[in-house]
Amino acid sequence: MGWQVARSANPHFFKCVPAKVISMGYTQSEYLSVLTHSPAEAVKALAEAILPELGDIKVIVNRTGLVMLPYTDSALGAVFHLGEVLVSEAHVQIGSGAQGYAVCAGRDLVQALAVALLDAALTTGIETARINAFIDAQARAQAESDDLLLRKVEATRVAMETF
Repeated sequence: MGWQVARSANPHFFKCVPAKVISMGYTQSEYLSVLTHSPAEAVKALAEAILPELGDIKVIVNRTGLVMLPYTDSALGAVFHLGEVLVSEAHVQIGSGAQGYAVCAGRDLVQALAVALLDAALTTGIETARINAFIDAQARAQAESDDLLLRKVEATRVAMETF
């Protein structure tokens, strides 16, 4: 079973909880990762298209901020912070009472709102086929892009002889 990060009772802290499979084999953490790495304009267009199905929308949080970026040292396994990253955060509640949450790198608050709305829609079961098709297409495109990058990096590898 996988784990995902969730808000704790204190809004300034997070906790780890078991991951739930919500969207066609993706956990919430996985599909949010795909959505936040998708082209912003495509995500915004999809959210705009399903907006009428969501009912009343309450924006709970919509802000930018800085978060510390943790990294694990590959030699010693020690965790340290590389620095701060600017993020956009959105937390929404739709008409059915379902909530959606998203954090995107950068200052695009509309992108974060769009991802949070898609999260709430998937949690409730609204337009799941349409959203899942988008997630699947984006996951494939991201995998192909990663594969191409890794092949380019591999092509630069130099084999050294050791004595």
